[in-house]
Parts: sequence; structure tokens; C-alpha cells
Amino acid sequence: MEHSLGLTSPLESILPKVKISAKEIDFNEWKGDTLAIGVSSADLDKDEETVFKNSNLRTINKIVNGTLASVILEEDFTGKAGQSVALRLVGLGFKRLVLVGCETSTVLSSVKWKNFGESVATATKSAQPYTLGVTLADFGNLSDDQLQQRAHSLVTGIILGTYEDSRFKSERKKVFLETLDLIGFGTGEELEKKLTKTQNLCLGIFFSRELVNAPANVLTPAKLAAEASQLCVGFEDVLSAQVFDECKCRELKMGAYLGVAAASSNPPRFIHLQYKPPKGTANTKLAIVGKGLTFDSGGYNLKVGGASIELMKFDMGGAAAAFGAAKAIAAIRPLGVEVHFIVAACENMISGAGMRPGDIVTASNGKTIEVNNTDAEGRLTLADALVYTCKQGVHKIVDLATLTGACVVALGNDIAGMFTLNDDLAKELVESSERAGEKLWRMPMEENYWEAMKSSVADMVNTGGRPGGSITASLFLKQVPQLHLDVGLDLVVKCLLTC
Repeated sequence: MEHSLGLTSPLESILPKVKISAKEIDFNEWKGDTLAIGVSSADLDKDEETVFKNSNLRTINKIVNGTLASVILEEDFTGKAGQSVALRLVGLGFKRLVLVGCETSTVLSSVKWKNFGESVATATKSAQPYTLGVTLADFGNLSDDQLQQRAHSLVTGIILGTYEDSRFKSERKKVFLETLDLIGFGTGEELEKKLTKTQNLCLGIFFSRELVNAPANVLTPAKLAAEASQLCVGFEDVLSAQVFDECKCRELKMGAYLGVAAASSNPPRFIHLQYKPPKGTANTKLAIVGKGLTFDSGGYNLKVGGASIELMKFDMGGAAAAFGAAKAIAAIRPLGVEVHFIVAACENMISGAGMRPGDIVTASNGKTIEVNNTDAEGRLTLADALVYTCKQGVHKIVDLATLTGACVVALGNDIAGMFTLNDDLAKELVESSERAGEKLWRMPMEENYWEAMKSSVADMVNTGGRPGGSITASLFLKQVPQLHLDVGLDLVVKCLLTC
């Protein structure tokens, strides 16, 4: 029976509930608590009479009798990304003005606009504004489409930057922001739809983050399954859930997955969510498969010597990203596409009943695997999850996993490694990641490295050693034309939603 450890229960989530509006007014006509203006180094240029060339900054400086120029000089504000300077105002419709560095003089990517939004949230959070207005000192010559995309990325950054996960703290901070006004980014129905989608996307990201943040004594495999199933509430017309217990997984012959789960007192749960469009047929069927190790001790190959065992609650980051995507997609309700979200959830622990180095496990497709390292467990769970996924009639599969430390060594924490033999699928996700502001790097799948995965007593071993570790891991998972992402933590949900 599953038990609770430490008597810890999370408090209710405090999520930002922000009304977002787009307005086409002069910034000095706006009324609210705090106005944030994105300012680049070029916007701070002055003429020979030391007057701001930028008309908006010149207007403000005149209203406050030169105080703005003085504060900028005193605080050494140069418009560099991440910098900010604030001052209180009298005589305008807003109480506080915050200048936030934003190099709008150069072409900014989606990720930099998102970062700018996070900087706005950070710079204004201490003032605890209920109403926040955001504009730019100079918009340049942006098209309506460019303005909409920048508004989307900016709002994403602000909403995410406002959020703080305090479910496990006895003293909690209130989210004060209630209204966000975008000034100068355009108006109209298309922009409103874009911003509504942005908010739904942020809710999916919040859900992913809370799953990843939850400790393993709270987020057991059964609890993860319950959280995933709860996503269907309110979306029963488009989202359904199936959860398989250990007995059902035995019927499905998932020996690789069950081998990993064997040592834990918390039983495994195999989770399958399915999104179907609210009307019409689904011309495209996709699957997102997430690694779901709610805790990974390494098993008998115990994580020691700087292996960060205390962080191994993060080893379900792929599952968190998959379920976050499910939450957002159910709210956005796209037509013409069916999406499956599949996770083989379990813990990798140590006990007399556990999997040992040298054991041979049999995956659900009949392949035998010699376990030469119990800490290469994620690929064993994913193997059975992928075999199951292939039977769902999907056209494309993306699996997400915190699979190898080797990939983090190669690419760092901010870039996900992408492995696939399918050039078309790789191109799709690269284009999607660029729109979403995520960073992917396609890695080689060197077939010769498979030699290191051969076993003298089984069809294969589960790890080929340290050299090319992320490549041999991806070769292990090469069952179907799929795309495998090896991520440092969890891949943010956005790139999955723009495919």
C-alpha cells in the first residue's frame, strides 16, 4: 500500500489571475499603478542640448522637471537587457514609472522578448501593483504580426515571472497583479485570441513546474496519475484518461518498465491521456511520451559522488512537460489533431526485490535487455512506453526525457539535445522551437556506436558506457520514426504547442 512520508501535503496553488487588455493610447493617458517602459540604449541618446531624442522619454522628463534624466544618470541605467530604474510620479495617471532595459534597436528573438517580460515582472514586483501597463519607448516599424508575436512572448514572460510556487511554505506571498495593459502593441480580435492562448499556455507551464517542484514523498507515481487524470475535469469532451496498475502492465508484458519499478514500495502507474478535437476529424495523430521517474536513486548503481541524488525528483521532467502540454491543449482546443500523452511512471529504488546489475528484462516487443547499469533506467521505462505508443496509430512521436547527464555536459542546461533519423520531423520541431523561444540542437545518431550496446547473452545492454552516452541512449530508443529530446530539466511546454 502506498504510504505518506513526512506528513507533508501541499497547500493550494496561488496562480496569477490576470486580466489582459490591449490599448492604443498615448502612454501618458494611461491610468493605473505602475507603467513599465522598455528602453534601449539608442532610446537614451540625447541631442546637443542634452535633451532626449526619443519623444516619449523627452515628454516624461519634461513632466517631472528633469528628474528622469537625473535618475538615469545616478543609477547608471544604460538600457542593457535586465537593467531597471524606478521613480515615483506626481501629476500623472500612474503612481510609479519603471524603465526596463530592452535592446529594441536590434532584432530580438522570441526568447529575448520573453526574457524582457520576466525583467518587467522582476522590476515591478516589489511595488506590488494591482494594475500594470507595459509599452516601449520606440516600437520602430513592426508589422501587426510582429507586434502580436512580441506581445505573446512579452506577456508569457510577465505572467511566468509573477508566479512563485509557495505550496510548501508556511509563509506565502500574495500575487497582487490583477490587470495587465499592453499599450501600443495593437488591438483587435486576432490579438485578443493570441493573448487568450498565451494565458492557457502559461497555465500549462505552471502545471509542469508544480509537478517538477513537488518532492518525491508527495508526488508518487499514483499521485502523478491522479494529477494527470484530474486534468480531464471540465474538459471531458476533449480529454480522456486511462491509468494502468502493475497487474495490467504485466498483462501487456512491460517487463523493462516493471523491472525498474520492482524495488519501490510505491507501485507504478502507466498513464495515457488522449486529446480529441471538439468537432471534425483528426487528420494528424501525435504522441508525446514523457519519462516519469518520480524519484531516481540509481538503484544498485547508486547515485554518489556529486550525482545530485537530492535533485532526482526532477527525473519526471519529461512527464511534467507532457502533462503541461495536455492541460494547455485541452484549453486551447485545436481542431484537426489528436494527441496522446503517455507516461510510464515509477520510482527507481533499492531493495531485495529490485532489479540487479546483470539481470535480463524483456520489453513488451519481446526484445531482451541485459541491465549492466541500473541507473540507466529511463530508457527501460521509455522502451515499453514507446512500444505501447506505436500501437495507438499515431503518425508522429516525440519523447521527452531527462535521460543522460552526458547531454547536459555537451549542451548545458539551456539547450535540449534532439535525436532523430526523420529529417522532416526534426525540421518541424526546430521551426516550432524557434517560434516558441526554446533552444534545441540536433545531435548525431552514429549507427556504429550501436556496437557498444550489444550483449553476449541478450539482444542488447541498456548502456554503452560513458563515450557518446547520449547517442547510445537515443539508439536504444530507436524503435520507430520518432524524435527524442534529451533535456537538462523539463522542456518548456511551448515548443510542443506550436508544432
